[in-house]
Amino acid sequence: MTVLIENQTTYSPSNYRTPDGAPSDIVIFTIETKEKAAGKKALPDRELQVMLIQRKRWPFAGAWALPGGFCGEDESMYDCAKRELQEETGVDRIHMEYFGVYSTPGRDPRGWMISHAFFALVNEKLLAGRSASDDAADVRLFPYHEALNMELAFDHREILSDAFHRVQQKMLTTTIAKEFLPEEFTISELYQVIQTVVPEFQERNFIRKITSTQSRKGIIEEVLDHKGEKKLSNRYSQRAAQLYRFTEHMPPLLSIYT
Repeated sequence: MTVLIENQTTYSPSNYRTPDGAPSDIVIFTIETKEKAAGKKALPDRELQVMLIQRKRWPFAGAWALPGGFCGEDESMYDCAKRELQEETGVDRIHMEYFGVYSTPGRDPRGWMISHAFFALVNEKLLAGRSASDDAADVRLFPYHEALNMELAFDHREILSDAFHRVQQKMLTTTIAKEFLPEEFTISELYQVIQTVVPEFQERNFIRKITSTQSRKGIIEEVLDHKGEKKLSNRYSQRAAQLYRFTEHMPPLLSIYT
């Protein structure tokens, strides 16, 4: 029996089945802020939303789906996702992370498609001028739970759910809350953003723990004005509150908020 040992000269791509396409799918989260009625000093209403595009072509023409696209031979999956994200949002300096691969047989009627999924956290101000790309009929923001109950194309409902739970985990163990906040914020604003993503989050001693607990001390710092005095804000309260900002301090491995 003769065994052919493959080498550089005898190798042929036809001997191996490769995916028909390698797309990236991106779950783009933002938090929509709605100010209270004029003259009422209170924290705004905040709601976690996700960007969806309405497909223009087969398959699933007319259905809502996550934005994404196929990876080119001259780019990595990360570069592909970054390119698609820039095309959908118009910005490229965004917090984006890889979180999973989806390869269930039959997930795409076009063939064997192995999709790599990313999530992106985008400040709502950066999405103000969004518009549908050439291969989409429409693009909109939907409240997360509304989107989760929609008939999304492909296996995008599963991808959306997985992304949400990953972001919830990261919200309690890293400083990603800063992606949804202005550079300077009050402790109440930070707490509200966390609860917007993790509604069950409750911490009575939040201020003390985030500013004084040894393992978390240094993650945020008080903002000082040009005179070196504490900078305060009464935008959302009758009594002026201290403004804070995130530092470059590395967060602990456990939750930085509990």
